[in-house]
Amino acid sequence: MSYQNIVAEHEDHLGFITIDRPKKLNALNKATIKELHDAFVTLDEDNDIRVIIITGSGEKAFVAGADISEFADFDAKQGKNLAAKGQKELFDLVAELSTPVIAAVNGFALGGGLELAMASHIRVASGNAKMGLPEVSLGLIPGYGGTQRLPQLVGKGRALEMITTGGMITADQALSYGLVNHVVSQEELLSFCEDLGSKIARNSPMAIGAAIKAVNANYDESVNGFKVEIAAFGNCFGTEDFEEGTSAFLEKRKPNF
Repeated sequence: MSYQNIVAEHEDHLGFITIDRPKKLNALNKATIKELHDAFVTLDEDNDIRVIIITGSGEKAFVAGADISEFADFDAKQGKNLAAKGQKELFDLVAELSTPVIAAVNGFALGGGLELAMASHIRVASGNAKMGLPEVSLGLIPGYGGTQRLPQLVGKGRALEMITTGGMITADQALSYGLVNHVVSQEELLSFCEDLGSKIARNSPMAIGAAIKAVNANYDESVNGFKVEIAAFGNCFGTEDFEEGTSAFLEKRKPNF
């Protein structure tokens, strides 16, 4: 499938998505969100793809926010529809994907860019990365899950400080906050994420998908996360991956998932 605003590739068990709008600092517009949706769905449905790595083109920005020109004249109803559609089409999709998503944050991750990184399961930042949610400077609040996912990752106080000041934090601050998992140099970023993805890819994709679902259940007040874990744990026993994993362990060899 060909795209106008992104590049989607795969090699071995790794899928790669690059947001390719360098002149706009990879800002998210409606067309890019739709293409990202399609690319994530396509890679997730490919059984050979065990991990997806998403990044931005160039060295300046992962995603420097949303394309403000698309919604500058919206009314309240249109604004609600924009947030609802975006969350469903991309951000919730990524968070709930059974294939792990690693965000390689290679520069500015602002507004919708930080929200996309937070929807991803793991975040790795380059040392020059800057992160923030500047929506209040536009008379808005984050609308793609930022008010929910940021407190989950960094705590209520730090989340409210970031949101209400609209300021940016450095990669090292993000690491100390728990917003990113690792900080590496710009040159090492993709290779580090590939190595991390390869480690994940060695394990049972069925079990990983179940683990993501169980962890996500902890943040859904409508379900009991412990019961989701119990059910998923039990279901694992009826799978080929469980049979292969336990057989490999007993036979002192590496499993072949």
